[in-house]
Amino acid sequence: MAERVIVEADGGSRGNPGPAGYGAVVRDAATGAVLAERKDAIGVDTNNVAEYRGLLAGLQAAAELGATSVIVRMDSKLVVEQLSGRWQVRHERLRPLAREAAALRNSFADVAFEWVPRAQNRHADRLANEAMDEAAGAPTAGRSARSSAAPAGAWAPPTGPATRLILVRHGATAHNVENRFSGVNALPLSDLGEQQAKQLADRLATFSAVRLVASSPLPRARQTAQAIADRLGWAVVVVDDFTELDFGAWDGLTYDEVVRQWPDELVQWSTRPDVAPPGGESIAELTRRVRRARDGIVSRIPDGRAVVVTHVTPIKALLRTALEAPASALFRFHLDPASVSIIDYFSDGASSVRLVNDTSHLDGLGTS
Repeated sequence: MAERVIVEADGGSRGNPGPAGYGAVVRDAATGAVLAERKDAIGVDTNNVAEYRGLLAGLQAAAELGATSVIVRMDSKLVVEQLSGRWQVRHERLRPLAREAAALRNSFADVAFEWVPRAQNRHADRLANEAMDEAAGAPTAGRSARSSAAPAGAWAPPTGPATRLILVRHGATAHNVENRFSGVNALPLSDLGEQQAKQLADRLATFSAVRLVASSPLPRARQTAQAIADRLGWAVVVVDDFTELDFGAWDGLTYDEVVRQWPDELVQWSTRPDVAPPGGESIAELTRRVRRARDGIVSRIPDGRAVVVTHVTPIKALLRTALEAPASALFRFHLDPASVSIIDYFSDGASSVRLVNDTSHLDGLGTS
């Protein structure tokens, strides 16, 4: 993990508006080594929109790498001045992008914006031009050209086959009922949780074309997954990367107990995704491994449905990234034990959240 990084970003269009795309590079600030690259075609749009999209992609990549300090270098005077707070965002199309960029900016401990000549932004410029080539009608392998036909600024429906992940939070445990931090411990389901697992199995039996039942390795998830798998006739595939966040010293404590003992650390953890609980794991680290687990399932069943039995934080991380929401959005979701959420992942790279925190199957058993 590199705590201090440089984000180089660019974007453009051929016609303004015209076929548009962006590129972004994340470098280690100490060595200059490339840590991540991002590029994408965004259809028909303006230079300024593409430049903002490049910035967003670069900041998101930096957050996923666990960076705390970021230097942003762009050859767009407009974006640099607006995000530095010296120029107002007057164009209506740019305001939501600027708000999203500001939210990402505020998730880091320190961010500085620097204007650089285009000659010093060649790597990001090259990636942006490759993306514009794609937007103009020469898509790279494995991606759809659907966005190049979209009207300027318009949303376009995803295309191609989709993998549907039916995300199941495990049934209740003693920690859930008492509202305690519950991480990588070996707690089993409570009596209530076992009843909820049976209700989940009944619910999941109504889904057609399920081709895989995956589970976190922790007992409470495996118990829940086994009840579902027995009903569907599948074996449980254990995926270690779907385990819960390691809360370290906070595991088993209530929120009030953590507030009393680690008030500063709790604030840092809840506002900075790269900060871990004492002896635990950061949300940025969890997000990286959960995305890796997700990608493994999507590649395994590119046009099927999979049940994934996991925990509250991995599901929140998948929902947040599917929505391309800022890191702070993770704390805006509420997910009950034994709830069902659904995300579709399309072959063209798009994702669609279909359902969040459905507990209609519990038949009065309770959600906590």
